Amino acid sequence: MIQQGQVFRLKARGAEGASLWAYRYRVAGRGSARLQVGGFASRSEAQRALQNKLARLGPDGRAATITLGEWVEEYLQNHTGERVTIAKLRWLLGKATAALGEVALADLSSEAICSWRLTVPDGHRYEATQALRQVLNRAVAWKLLEDNPAKRGVPNPGRRPREQRPFESWQQIRAIAAELGPAHGPMVMFAAATGLRPSELFALEHGDIDLNAGVVQIRRAYANGRVKQTKTRLSRRAVPLQATALEALDQLPSRHASPLLFPNARGGYLDFRNFNRRHWKPVQRALGIDPLRDLYDLRHTYATFALRAGVPVFAVSRFMGTSIAMIDLHYGHLAVDSYQHAVSLLDALALERAVDAGWTSARMPVTPHGASVSSPCGGRSRRAVDARWTSRSEATTTSARRKS
Repeated sequence: MIQQGQVFRLKARGAEGASLWAYRYRVAGRGSARLQVGGFASRSEAQRALQNKLARLGPDGRAATITLGEWVEEYLQNHTGERVTIAKLRWLLGKATAALGEVALADLSSEAICSWRLTVPDGHRYEATQALRQVLNRAVAWKLLEDNPAKRGVPNPGRRPREQRPFESWQQIRAIAAELGPAHGPMVMFAAATGLRPSELFALEHGDIDLNAGVVQIRRAYANGRVKQTKTRLSRRAVPLQATALEALDQLPSRHASPLLFPNARGGYLDFRNFNRRHWKPVQRALGIDPLRDLYDLRHTYATFALRAGVPVFAVSRFMGTSIAMIDLHYGHLAVDSYQHAVSLLDALALERAVDAGWTSARMPVTPHGASVSSPCGGRSRRAVDARWTSRSEATTTSARRKS
């Protein structure tokens, strides 16, 4: 039987010596341990917190009667999202309900959740714990729980990201495209030159290509047999078409019957698993590529090549439809050569060479002997622009020549 609890003043003092209050109560009667919560600024605040706690734990409180398994089912029934997303969430939460499903919400402890977490395989431990936290966050928001026991004292470090495997060169990608032939080869080249996700690639239509602006508009994705609009502001974007992408578009066979840019043989949407099994992996094996790359690795290749070319991280994140933090996490360590580019620019600036590493719409005119030219944006004139990748020796020689 739950006791009415007790409110009392703590011996410890708060800021500037102010009194602190706490409450304690027993859940299982006189012989059980007393649970204590403290740190309230006033007696009335501690009293209200105690009453709310007892209301949740009492015979009429849902937290005392509803089990974790029942709460998970209620949460999933009211959850809005894609069918595949809800299915994955149900699968992840099933790992928690299999062990803790019969436990009442009020009786869930951080110790029990921490012990359960260690039984989940490494590959799914982080996601399963996050899913449980998500469900219990709703219980906290609905005042069924005072705090989330899956967060309190339960560490959940993220999994180390899978090592990315970008292609080594454009020659390697062109070899794969040549083996795939005119049906799918241009699509592979276009994917490596734009960094699109496979789902975005398969959903492209002819109307998404804007040759006048030199971009491809990303508006939708095709996955799991369904076409859906891009779900985030970052995903809906315009990606510039470099020369390789334009070359790939020129090589596309004429398929006026289908609005899709890269349709299957019948003019419909390509199936990811079918293309991967019947075309993508066999071609790599025939060329002796080891390890085998996933189709998604074409996106990794785009990011790596862009960073090594010195494209700003902000621009890469915008073109790829992801955050700067994700670019740095997954691809930043691959762009080792970009450090050399940065050092070249800084060394050239220190040697008073004419350098402006800013992003300009066109190359500024270079005048003899480093003379000043007018800025295309108006204002003060500045020196001629040359942000090409040069070595220290070249920068030194150029500076010496100008001084002489």
